[in-house]
Amino acid sequence: MTTVSDPEVEVREGTYGDKVIAVEPGGAEFIPLSERHGRPLQLFWTWTSPNMEFATVFVGFIGVVFFGLSFWATFLAIVIGTLLGSITQGILSTMGPTYGVPQMVLSRRGFGYWGNVLPAGINTLVAGIGWFAVNSVSGALALNALTHLPEVLCLLIVVVVQITVAFFGYNLIHAFERYAFPLLVVIFVIASAVTLGKAHPGAVHHTIPGAFLITLGATFGYAVGWNPYASDYTRYFKPDTSKRAIAFWAFLGLLLSCVLLETVGAAAGTIASVAANSNPTAGWTGIFPTWLRDLTLIAIVIGGIAANAINIYSGAISFNALGFKLPLTARRAIVALGLGTIGFFFGWAGLGNAGEDYNNFLLIIAYWIAPWLAVMFCDMYLRRNQNQTEIEHLLFNRKYTNWAGPVAMGVGAGVSIWLFSNQTKYVGLVPTHFPSTGDLTFEAGFVLTAVIYLTWRLVADRRTRAVAAAPAAAHQA
Repeated sequence: MTTVSDPEVEVREGTYGDKVIAVEPGGAEFIPLSERHGRPLQLFWTWTSPNMEFATVFVGFIGVVFFGLSFWATFLAIVIGTLLGSITQGILSTMGPTYGVPQMVLSRRGFGYWGNVLPAGINTLVAGIGWFAVNSVSGALALNALTHLPEVLCLLIVVVVQITVAFFGYNLIHAFERYAFPLLVVIFVIASAVTLGKAHPGAVHHTIPGAFLITLGATFGYAVGWNPYASDYTRYFKPDTSKRAIAFWAFLGLLLSCVLLETVGAAAGTIASVAANSNPTAGWTGIFPTWLRDLTLIAIVIGGIAANAINIYSGAISFNALGFKLPLTARRAIVALGLGTIGFFFGWAGLGNAGEDYNNFLLIIAYWIAPWLAVMFCDMYLRRNQNQTEIEHLLFNRKYTNWAGPVAMGVGAGVSIWLFSNQTKYVGLVPTHFPSTGDLTFEAGFVLTAVIYLTWRLVADRRTRAVAAAPAAAHQA
């Protein structure tokens, strides 16, 4: 988006610029050109730091310990799943500077203004409450192991810091990720080297049916979970910023951080003392000398804060993208505060069973994001020759409808879950009878949604052209 002449375009009010210690005004509006700043390189640490946490390590741990995959099979699933999610992250990130709006506002292209309530609403819950609770518990347990303070107090400390960063907004988040980056990388690289040195990649394993595809779904779910936020962190860039550089640094930051720590988690799962420990965090850090154990626990706390500052910020933006009119200038910041408070109580409830159902959570993320991505990419393809101004007009037009998006996503996700889901809460029709198929839900959901959306749009567009051509044909006759 390069102009704001359209009166329907909602423009973010106030002056923000590049000030770090200032509350970012507005919600999910267009960012004025005078407020644009930043460079693509910052995306490298913005998407590296939030993955330097134990939740990332645990993804690899699941494949070896829970599903009985070998280290190398788990590593392959990690690489494939993360590669897919990182490629889409890079592509979506390039849209921010062009249109100057968050990802869930751009989603209105394929879903319509009110139809977009479906993905934006889901993302509000998953990001602002679901992921927030998961990472808060991880950080709180690490802080508890380090300080021996009560778990609830540790959770409160972690949540307050996370909410504070998210409350101030975009600039402080980028700054926090930047300054956390070197500390997190150094500590986790040392911890990774020690873990890999103690691992037993050739250890005996007992694989459950379909384990590879289930693990692939979990690794994809973890990486792709950042996709609905992608342009949130590039929308302040100038419109002429290199798209190639944006895609590259977003892709690389996500890929390297996830592959490294998930591989370390898989390696930790081959160490008997770690695999046998009921507390995976304590089991993993227990193999380190005291000084490295303490530093790793500190890094886990900081990494959890780095991740949740992004989760709560983008969750608040997704809420604002639902389309409800909030008159307050600090509406995004206030919503972040509210979601963080709710997330605290969910985290508190989860302190007693931390880690339980984590794999289910990752698969559910893949279940809904894959169909959403299908709509996004199909719509991008169909609009590849459309005038940018016409597309810009749709983003804030409350009368714009495109029911092909929500219907295709709903049917694609629903049918694929019914047929292929394979987790502890629900096993679909296919894996019930053929367990070796694993979990093909996100793959099937993407394909089915794409077919429905493309068919609907092509038929609808053909009818539109036919109706438009009828008066001309009648006039010539």
